[in-house]
Amino acid sequence: MFSRHATLLTATLLLASGHASAQILFAANGAVSGSATKGQSVYAESCISCHGPKLEGSPFAPTLIGETFMSHWRGKEAAELLTQMRTTMPPKGLPTLNVEVYPDLMAFLVKANLQGPAAFAGVQPAVQSAVAANATKPAAMSADLAQKLAALSPVTEAMLAAPSDSDWLMWRRTFDAAGFSPLKQIDRSNVQKLQKVWSAPLDPSSNEVTPLVHDGVLFVFSGAGLQAMDAATGKPLWRFEREFKRPAVAGRQASGNGGQRKQSKSVALFGHSLFVPTADGHLLALDARSGKVLWDHALNGDGPNGGLQLSSGPLVARGVVMIGVSLGLTNKGGCFIVALDATTGEERWRFYTVARPGTPGGDSWNDAPTEERFGGGVWTTGSYDAQLNLAYFGTGNTYNTATLLEPRAGTSAVTNNDGLYTNTTLALRPETGELVWYHQHHRRDVWDQDWAFERTVVTLGSGANARRAVVTGGKGAVFEAVDAATGKFLFAQDTGLTNVFASIDPVTGDKRTSAGLEPVAGKGLLVCPGNLGARNWPATSLNPATGMLFVSALESCAEYTYSPRGPQETANGGSDIRFSPRSRPDSDGNLGRVMAIDLTTRRVQWTHRQRLPMASSLLATAGELVFVSDMGRMFSAYDQSNGTLLWQAPLPAAAESTPISYAVGGQQYIAVVSGEASHLGDYSRGLVPELSAPKTEISLEVFALPGK
Repeated sequence: MFSRHATLLTATLLLASGHASAQILFAANGAVSGSATKGQSVYAESCISCHGPKLEGSPFAPTLIGETFMSHWRGKEAAELLTQMRTTMPPKGLPTLNVEVYPDLMAFLVKANLQGPAAFAGVQPAVQSAVAANATKPAAMSADLAQKLAALSPVTEAMLAAPSDSDWLMWRRTFDAAGFSPLKQIDRSNVQKLQKVWSAPLDPSSNEVTPLVHDGVLFVFSGAGLQAMDAATGKPLWRFEREFKRPAVAGRQASGNGGQRKQSKSVALFGHSLFVPTADGHLLALDARSGKVLWDHALNGDGPNGGLQLSSGPLVARGVVMIGVSLGLTNKGGCFIVALDATTGEERWRFYTVARPGTPGGDSWNDAPTEERFGGGVWTTGSYDAQLNLAYFGTGNTYNTATLLEPRAGTSAVTNNDGLYTNTTLALRPETGELVWYHQHHRRDVWDQDWAFERTVVTLGSGANARRAVVTGGKGAVFEAVDAATGKFLFAQDTGLTNVFASIDPVTGDKRTSAGLEPVAGKGLLVCPGNLGARNWPATSLNPATGMLFVSALESCAEYTYSPRGPQETANGGSDIRFSPRSRPDSDGNLGRVMAIDLTTRRVQWTHRQRLPMASSLLATAGELVFVSDMGRMFSAYDQSNGTLLWQAPLPAAAESTPISYAVGGQQYIAVVSGEASHLGDYSRGLVPELSAPKTEISLEVFALPGK
């Protein structure tokens, strides 16, 4: 039982008096108590991936330490915080905790807020010291299925550059990240007949999953397991499982890989190898015919806080496997892109996405030392132009607003506070990591408006006027094109969902931010969109033949508040901006949007709007269809020419993933991973109170026309 007068402040005073070796008594009668030591172990196992190793928070989870946290809870009943923890943490889609451990977690939060860094002495996150044990389980199969595996052809660079129409070999199918299928058996005339033909359960995960298909074999990676299946029937061929040996934690109801939060968006194929990023920061090469481990490389972070996440997915070109790394909010020195030898797994090069002092762009960080530069996360798979031999990656914003916000007192003259290479398109040589060019889309971004999404390579114009370009958009749903060879700005298309930019220079692309949105300490300001963006990780899709780019967007805003911290807190990273979701001032209640942008005319061709936010990436096909899932668990097909809804089917859960299309034996299939557990999905559902509780099951759902 809880006393109505047992407040968080009271609990702090009890701890301050050294009560019972960090035992926090929540009620005078002693009926409920919590151990901070046990709570710290539970936190390291179950909470650290979202809230950070020092409780500093992330773009998806609030800070749990410091004056912002304490001022919110000071004077409130401890029971109120405990109830909120029990009812909202962990989020839906993750393994639950025993109810008995929540007082321990609360005790740890109070201790950390009282003692600061001393509360963490000698503690390492469990996931960082994980020891991996891998197992491949061959499935009992018929002779014809065994023959299918044996006949699996090696994927060549030529195949990656020009894949068979039947295959889906990488995240967005082709090097150019178009997300387009040339298959057209399913079209506008018959899509109404589309029906589910098979499905398969997958391991629990945060979804964002993309299956791959080659020679009639489907590969799908979810949670702890990667499975190979017959792409026509779903019959299992083999399963690879990676387990993480973690210290036993009292109260944990799930074992193995359940504690991971970030799911990589994709795996990659090259030769007979399948390249797999793991939750503990490794990149593996498996034999695609058997699941046997060929090599295992740990991609260690350089910062003292570690915590790297491989949420993007690998890109293979010129014999190397490239992947971008996202690090925690307190990782000093920022993030990086790394390339490994595809055959041996040895590291070939590493490019840092936060420019260091003394390097090109190093004078753009407000005179801050390396250890006070944060961010530049790379959480989307790169793209590649084989003609130019350039790989393109996008980066996110700074994780520490204070570093770029104002000139630093007592330092030398500040050159600028642009913060290279945040919110930037980077063009790199795959063999060496050489930076050929860069274009920074948004300088000094202190509003968390990442430009970390796919870079689509497209040919604009025709004949003598044809020009290779890279097209991308940030969270504000402003889409820009830059020259693929030089990075020169070509044009910007503002879809009208952001108020961050007062103007965009039509020649250079330079943006003047709205003066009324400059952060003011303690003052809430309305920014559109909020920190989850009008668009986020769900990828666009391009029909190369028509030049039409299909985009999903979320119509929402947020009130953001700047809460300055002390020099020591700032130096240790973390966030000093807080966001609270708000409706757009002109909102009619519709939150979800699908748009078709004509890259030739630079106009929005059509817009579909609806109440429910969209959930998945888009898939366009040569059948003149574009597929997408929404938060209402509906999987839909629209007419590419005018946005007319042509077909819908309910899924077991909203498909917070990337759908694909492939063919086996002359039959075209549409496949999508159903499951509701991504950060963006959690946020979007919170905007629509009438939605029912999310389904946590993860499954692969496959559709085709009947009688084929």
